[in-house]
Amino acid sequence: MPEARVIPLRSDDEPPAPLPSAPLVTDPSSWERRLAGGLAFVRRRITGDYEIDDFGYDKDLTDHVLLPPLRPLYDKWFRVETRGLDNIPDAGGALIVANHSGTIPVDALMTILSVHDHHPAHRTVRLLGADLVFSLPVVAPVARKSGQTLACNADAERLLNADELVGVFPEGFKGIGKPFSERYKLQRFGRGGFVSAALRTGKPIIPVSIVGAEEIYPILGNSKTLARLLGLPYVPLTPTFPLLGLLGAVPLPSKWIIEFGEPIETAGLGGAAAAEDPMLVFNLTDQVRETIQSTLYTLLMQRRSVFF
Repeated sequence: MPEARVIPLRSDDEPPAPLPSAPLVTDPSSWERRLAGGLAFVRRRITGDYEIDDFGYDKDLTDHVLLPPLRPLYDKWFRVETRGLDNIPDAGGALIVANHSGTIPVDALMTILSVHDHHPAHRTVRLLGADLVFSLPVVAPVARKSGQTLACNADAERLLNADELVGVFPEGFKGIGKPFSERYKLQRFGRGGFVSAALRTGKPIIPVSIVGAEEIYPILGNSKTLARLLGLPYVPLTPTFPLLGLLGAVPLPSKWIIEFGEPIETAGLGGAAAAEDPMLVFNLTDQVRETIQSTLYTLLMQRRSVFF
């Protein structure tokens, strides 16, 4: 089978190469359009007429295979309301920093989809993931193909310098694995590596607050012994899992709000020299954390109900 072309990272200012268009159908019905689009996709995969960047990101596969199954969750199940998308630039690099919750990282997927589908420029968020993500047999290749990479400063800076949108959840497993009693209370943000990457590249930091993900799998306990045996950071015990088996893996249909805050500019703070200043890094990290936390409290006060 022909192999895909591997292309270097490009700036968002450069126009993307157009994909081959689907065959023209006169006044097509919905299913005819889908069939034509599906056949065009299959033709591109067979002929190798698609592109993969240096990190393994396959835009064609992501747009046509990986993202569509998420839309019913976004639109019908969680009924996500997105605010502040105008704070994301149409072009150029930026670092998106969000709170993390939900037992499994569904919030990361919904954030990617919100920007891809609802931002005027339909931009891709390139997430920085934990080492565990890239050690799992099925998850790792899917993560790579959907544009994600390891949470390290080298990859973050390379993507930012290529004018990509980079997403990070600095709470990590402490955020998604915290008990329900600590919902919407931000965990420690680590050592501020994401701030250093933004300072070195001079890219803005966009704080993001997500309400709704805390309630999809309320964690009542953690089976630490089983987690150690499986090599996992935690094994959650929820009201429905493992009591209801696979049915317990269905997330509760909470109502979501994703708010993108005003950018925090870093361009005039000193670049690489500023990134080596631990006090500046700490203060900026704390500013981002406090901004997200205060916005979460505001959104919670505005929310009428968890599910409606």
